[in-house]
Amino acid sequence: MLSSVVPFFTVLMPWEFSPTLALVCAFFGICYARGSRQAAIQGDLNFWRNLSFWSGLLIIYAVLQTHFDYYAQHMFWIHRLQHLILHHIGPFLLILSYPGKNLLLGLPQPLQKKMLVLQYHPVLKKIYALMQMPLLAAILFVGVIFFWLAPQIHLIAMLNYKLYNIMNWSMVVDGLLFWRIILDARSPLNSNSLSYNKRLFLLWLIMPPQIILGAYIALSTIEIYSVYDICGRAWSMSPIVDQRYAGLMTWIPASMMSAIAALVVIRLWRQQYHLRSLTQESAT
Repeated sequence: MLSSVVPFFTVLMPWEFSPTLALVCAFFGICYARGSRQAAIQGDLNFWRNLSFWSGLLIIYAVLQTHFDYYAQHMFWIHRLQHLILHHIGPFLLILSYPGKNLLLGLPQPLQKKMLVLQYHPVLKKIYALMQMPLLAAILFVGVIFFWLAPQIHLIAMLNYKLYNIMNWSMVVDGLLFWRIILDARSPLNSNSLSYNKRLFLLWLIMPPQIILGAYIALSTIEIYSVYDICGRAWSMSPIVDQRYAGLMTWIPASMMSAIAALVVIRLWRQQYHLRSLTQESAT
């Protein structure tokens, strides 16, 4: 019994431990936990948002700081699953939890004041506004996938530890920026958030490039990514089969995230419409 438990815990241990990632996850986790406690005292406790935050943070940590990362470096389809989580699912869950209030409440008082100052810093505001331009955000969301999957760039990134980490971090950051636009809970009527029909358009816009790229990888009869031969595959699987599964990961689940996000946007739209109707009724 013990011999089966030990290998299981071994799999959960980091393959290549990153102190930076561990500290970042711990920092945001502690801040959110402290903020959630403060919010609960104020009567603002939301189980589903808390579940969404912790699920998003946990799966991002898991695919980067367990032996999952080893398999992602030695199997192409696991690598694509890793990036699906880092770019699509993890950031989606984090943004869906609307963690801003709890994170701010969880910061120590001196840091809270500094964060508020940084929030209104003119240079940072301009950079953030640029990154949140809808069309640019959509181009970046798709572009980062195409960039890191360019065969020569992918080869170099998978063999260079620093570039490999940059690749993974870029996926998370870009995912957070894009889903922040799409899942913004503020009403477009009284804020600068994007209108709901434009959000749905962006979700449609990012689908065809991912489908085309995924189909190209999955249906190719030649090996495109030879780096996994160099690294050595973790399991006995032909390069074409590995590549086919990787293409399907890029093709179907990634595109389905647009459909899931569209349902969330429609729900937000209905909530705002219902709220506006109630406001108009009370006014009359």
